[in-house]
Amino acid sequence: MKSSKIRSNFIDFFNKKYHYFINSAPLVVKNDPTLMFTNAGMNQFKDYFLGNKISPHKRVANSQKCLRVSGKHNDLEEVGIDTYHHTMFEMLGNWSFGDYFKKEAIQWAWELLTQIYHLPQERMYASVFGGDPDDNLPMDQEAFDLWREIIPEDRIILGSKKDNFWEMGDTGPCGPSSEIHIDLRPQAEVDQTPGKDLVNNDHPLVIEIWNLVFIQFNRLSSGKLEPLPDKHVDTGMGLERLVMAIQQKTSNYDTDIFQPLIEAMSKKSGISYGNSRETDIAIRVIADHIRAITFAIADGQLPSNVKAGYVIRRILRRAVRYGYTFLGLKEPFLYELVDVLAEQFADVYPEVQQQQEFIAKVIQEEEASFLRTLEKGLKRFDEEVKLKRRGTDALADAVGEEVDPIIAGYFAFELYDTYGFPIDLTQLLASELGLEVDIEGFNANMELQRQKSRVASSQDKGDWVVLKEEETSGEFLGYDQLEAEAQIVKYRQVSEKNKSFYQLVLDKTPFYAEGGGQVGDTGYLESDGEKISIFDTKKENDLIIHFAKELPKKVESTFHCVVNAQKRLLTQNNHTATHLMHAALREVLGNHVAQKGSLVNDKLLRFDFSHFAKMTDEEISEVEHRVNRKIRENIPLNEMRNVPIDKAKAMGATALFGEKYGDFVRVIVFDPAYSIELCGGTHVPATGSIGFFKIVSESSVAAGVRRIEAITAETAEAYVDEQLSLLTELKEVLKSPKDLKKAVESLLQEKGQLSKEIESLQNKDTAALKDQLLNQISQINGANVIIQKVKLPNADSLKKISFEIRNEQENICMVLAADINGKPQISVIISDSLVEKYQLNAGAMVKELAREIKGGGGGQPFYATAGGNDLGGLDQVIEKAKDLLETQLLVSK
Repeated sequence: MKSSKIRSNFIDFFNKKYHYFINSAPLVVKNDPTLMFTNAGMNQFKDYFLGNKISPHKRVANSQKCLRVSGKHNDLEEVGIDTYHHTMFEMLGNWSFGDYFKKEAIQWAWELLTQIYHLPQERMYASVFGGDPDDNLPMDQEAFDLWREIIPEDRIILGSKKDNFWEMGDTGPCGPSSEIHIDLRPQAEVDQTPGKDLVNNDHPLVIEIWNLVFIQFNRLSSGKLEPLPDKHVDTGMGLERLVMAIQQKTSNYDTDIFQPLIEAMSKKSGISYGNSRETDIAIRVIADHIRAITFAIADGQLPSNVKAGYVIRRILRRAVRYGYTFLGLKEPFLYELVDVLAEQFADVYPEVQQQQEFIAKVIQEEEASFLRTLEKGLKRFDEEVKLKRRGTDALADAVGEEVDPIIAGYFAFELYDTYGFPIDLTQLLASELGLEVDIEGFNANMELQRQKSRVASSQDKGDWVVLKEEETSGEFLGYDQLEAEAQIVKYRQVSEKNKSFYQLVLDKTPFYAEGGGQVGDTGYLESDGEKISIFDTKKENDLIIHFAKELPKKVESTFHCVVNAQKRLLTQNNHTATHLMHAALREVLGNHVAQKGSLVNDKLLRFDFSHFAKMTDEEISEVEHRVNRKIRENIPLNEMRNVPIDKAKAMGATALFGEKYGDFVRVIVFDPAYSIELCGGTHVPATGSIGFFKIVSESSVAAGVRRIEAITAETAEAYVDEQLSLLTELKEVLKSPKDLKKAVESLLQEKGQLSKEIESLQNKDTAALKDQLLNQISQINGANVIIQKVKLPNADSLKKISFEIRNEQENICMVLAADINGKPQISVIISDSLVEKYQLNAGAMVKELAREIKGGGGGQPFYATAGGNDLGGLDQVIEKAKDLLETQLLVSK
């Protein structure tokens, strides 16, 4: 049975059990500050469990794309090493929101596994929660009894809290679980050791395939458990493991899910899978990681240096590193696998095929960039090894015995942090040279970084104080009004970075919560003469949360809620202009243009979009003209709410990749022949309100992604006025020439000519200084030493003269204390022969000398520079350099 059939059988089975099928949510999570990625099938249903929303369907099933590479659920380092851990995987699941509970969940799970998938009953085991005295929870007798009706009692296992009690987080809905495990070992091994003894012991062929969670408690921040008013079912079954069991394989990677990728990698590298453990691990890592990278980019997350983008970049670099080290792939190769995935998942996840070229381009550019970084890191490693070897040899000579060199933990961390080297790569490189790595030191540096990160991002949220039990989330009124009367449903106190504020939930609100690139509203709540400032509005899942620095004295009051109207108006101008510009970009550049990110506030609009070339001045001008033309047409807003998603798409509405849309959507139209978009933001009643539109910058933010920043209304007018004023001033300075452009070009040409003449004179002076310095060489213990105070026009001249003398004079050791336009600089340059013979180090020396000019610097053993603030200290630099060199050269004799 193919994996596609296994997936569809699951969906069909639960459809017949009256479950509503819900499409997978994007891998990248939005509107949930607790998660970067969807790491479980239940993530998109959190609001139903939390009571923030009521599910429109009591029974739901889906296949959800998941990513586990950060936080509590982090499988990254196991991926590829074993045969069953993955970064990106599919989670099959069925849910009940206050409908059926343990009995149906257990019976249906068994029915599907045995009667539809025909898995062997005698090879399966069930685990149930065995109780926990700390939480005062008894064994889950109900689940135990239900299983006893299905399988022999000796195949039911009592599990610990760790294995059989599921929790969403430190607080929130939770409950006992019942896992189904299967033993896939050969019969001879089964006869020797019962599968029951290997359950939850990380055996690669005795694995959990389905987890049935029975959500019946809510954990408070105090740790106390309280019963939920409604009981829910949340199940999760990894498709990859299920396919392995059904297809009777011993590895997830042997199934038809991964084999197309593995075959492609074997062909690309010329190395057969199954050839050796090292190359097999590399191929598995690549086959796994390309799925995570591709689907994350398809869902809108580009590799970057922050948050979710950094995680994707790290996964990509891990894959490239394995290909580079073990498969000999020195050029980009990952991007070629996108075609395999696009074809494989065309029917179930068409977003990959729809963005195939874009995804491949992003990956290719990221690969090329990292391969350059990898080369630099390897060079840095080689330099460190040479220094270690020299230091070790010198120490061995001194103590009269061999010394084992150790790669310092801080250096291993530098390779990890700066060059993206995982510690296992550093260990591998070291072991090949007979060296060891200080793992304790590396771990200490890692922990220090984690602590800094935790401090920077630490946030302590108190429990919600509920004032109105019957209310859930607040109705949003802000499309139609900027003021409303409302009451606080619940609130909590939040501490973050030594600051404290409050989060308020209202029964209804005119405040727009940040989303779709549009910033949240600000304003105030007022009651009985007390005015509480609202400094931000955000969504946590689908809950609208108002941020206030203080709590109202009478929280039970009815409040008059007022949105900052001016800020909202300017923000709306920029949001509507974004829609108009998006349409114009597609007309001017082509239909490949797709939104990849946006920011809309009261000051500007920022729009990221897919395009592979820098926009020309003519293209930018044409986009501006088209947008301003639509503004002058004063096109009225056509807002349609609660439109069925299929109808909206049939209208031609632009949907964004990576957004999760419900069954009903809001459609924003400004001329049906021009701009139709799915959008939840606020907009102007007619385009004329925008007044004027001006693009102020166009740049690159990632491979295949461009960024435009633009302004509207009064801000755009002020910008144009400022530019015209600057132009007028420039004309006055140049005596009002008839042709301003020609006058400026003439000045630049004249400046260029004068610069060349000045450079020529400086080169003559530098050459004369070089001859003077060569005539002042003194000798110390076989070394040609120059220690002089000099005056030079720039830092380039200092570097130039240093290297010229080093190249012309053997065994040179030169320290120059330079006055460069009133700023002190130091240059130390040493011949390689002296570095090796006397163990000299220019970097260490320059750091010591820099103290005299109240500065700092560094460099390599043969060349280093420093700058400072005390020009008067240059004389002390000269004296100190003489003492240092005489001591080192004479003592080393």
